[in-house]
Amino acid sequence: MPDSPKPTPTPMDMALAAARAAAARGEVPVGCVIVGPDGTVLAEQGNRTEGDRDPTAHAEMLAIRAAAAKLGSPRLVGCDLYVTLEPCPMCAQAISFARLRRVYWGAPDPKGGGVEHGPRLFDQPTCHHRPELYPGLGEVEAGELLRAFFRDRR
Repeated sequence: MPDSPKPTPTPMDMALAAARAAAARGEVPVGCVIVGPDGTVLAEQGNRTEGDRDPTAHAEMLAIRAAAAKLGSPRLVGCDLYVTLEPCPMCAQAISFARLRRVYWGAPDPKGGGVEHGPRLFDQPTCHHRPELYPGLGEVEAGELLRAFFRDRR
């Protein structure tokens, strides 16, 4: 009997894989995937702040840069972003400037988040663009990756 085909990974599955790869490199396990309007994966990145010695090398920032370069445009209209952790204020602002259509995230970030926590950037009257927000996608696995990473470091 032939093996059944493996299901195609979802964008959040891919973001979780990027988060696991980041953890293996000693980075905080956050992964991000950007999908174009046609469903094509434009970028898949994990945190690289330690490796790049760059405080802005968050998974979202790297993925936005890669997707913008691939499309040849600073605006990612019609694109969706999947990330394993609620975006911080810096990443939320970049998401707004990039005009992303939807943002899906896994674990909430009460301490450093910028969407449902902290400054709630998209709720501010000065926000340029508010994407559709979908929290909690893959929350259990994303949260466990983060807890395990920090537990192992204590």
